[in-house]
Amino acid sequence: MGNLKRLKSELKRLSSPERAKVSRWFFKTGDGEYGAGDKFIGVNNPGMRKIAKQFAETSLLDLEKLLASGIHEERQTALFILVRQFERGDIKTRRAVYDFYLKNTRNINNWDLVDLSAYKIIGEYLADKDRSVLYQLAKSKNLWERRIAMISTLAFIRQRQFSDTLKIAEILLHDEHDLIHKAAGWMLREAGKRDQAVLEKFLRKHHKTMPRTMLRYAIEKFSEDKRKGYLTR
Repeated sequence: MGNLKRLKSELKRLSSPERAKVSRWFFKTGDGEYGAGDKFIGVNNPGMRKIAKQFAETSLLDLEKLLASGIHEERQTALFILVRQFERGDIKTRRAVYDFYLKNTRNINNWDLVDLSAYKIIGEYLADKDRSVLYQLAKSKNLWERRIAMISTLAFIRQRQFSDTLKIAEILLHDEHDLIHKAAGWMLREAGKRDQAVLEKFLRKHHKTMPRTMLRYAIEKFSEDKRKGYLTR
């Protein structure tokens, strides 16, 4: 049995119809919802991480096939493997994983897939490089590419670099999708946890017009009085 078939077999062995049913509801797979048509077999994160470790040397060619799968857990396991290869790789490997990721964004197509991988691959790779690709992604028509742009900046936030987070949040300020409001608000909150003055400067400029969800996420760690002050506008 080939490497990819063995990996899929291991995932199937850990599957749970009950968990799959919950996941289909949780990740909004109904008609017209953001995850419409996504298939779940019901494998939890620890199970996928274990398999990712077991198949850590899977080639990019096989990972591309896995990422093209209609089964969510197969795509997620591919991303766990990619993150692992990036974190343990040399400069050449990191570049290859980064390029591969950007080539396959169409299949990194739910919020959990973006959130577990974007900052760990795209953000970390760009930490000491030109970041213009994030601004291109932020203006994409693809929902998930816009979320990748926003979430990738977590790597910079952790280095106390806030400029790109603020600029991309401004680009996405009037995005039509709630999942982008949540992502931007989350990253603003993360910046504010490290430097509240930076966040408050952004809020003074935008709190009256930014989406309510984005604002609520951004001010979540503020005192109750301060939260009320921003929400009463």
